[in-house]
Amino acid sequence: MDLVKIGAFLQTLRKEKNFTQEQLAEQLGVSRRTVSRWETGSNMPDLDILMELSDLYTVDLREILNGERKSEHMNEELKETVMQVADYSSEEKARLLKRIHWLFIAGLAGFVTFFIIYFTGKDGSPVYDFIAGVGLGIAFGMIVFGVIFTSRYAARIREYKLRLLRKSRPM
Repeated sequence: MDLVKIGAFLQTLRKEKNFTQEQLAEQLGVSRRTVSRWETGSNMPDLDILMELSDLYTVDLREILNGERKSEHMNEELKETVMQVADYSSEEKARLLKRIHWLFIAGLAGFVTFFIIYFTGKDGSPVYDFIAGVGLGIAFGMIVFGVIFTSRYAARIREYKLRLLRKSRPM
């Protein structure tokens, strides 16, 4: 427990209420010198006085004992953390959407290649059959990857990939 920090906090709270040390001392039934000792950190109020101060200043007893307002400080930290997580999440989603976009474009290109060869009547030749087969294979492969990327297993696959990458890197 940092008595100086607590004392400075008590002084701040008193000034926010526009009390002098004498007025506060009179209200609590202590001497002005006792209030001064609390605020300099050389002495601590008794528990019953701490509870009265908590009620008077409308702050939590834990805030007085910590020497700072937790609600405002914690709310700002929580807000900042949530914003960072949201930014990271949006960046991750954008990267994933970009990958899925390219997968579907490759799949579409494979289907177009297959249908052009099939409907132009060029199938039957080994070269065209090979190209059509590759196009159809790419199309189906990209559809399978697209389904996997958009499924609930995508996160598990990414985590597994990251673990493998960490193990393969020399430290």
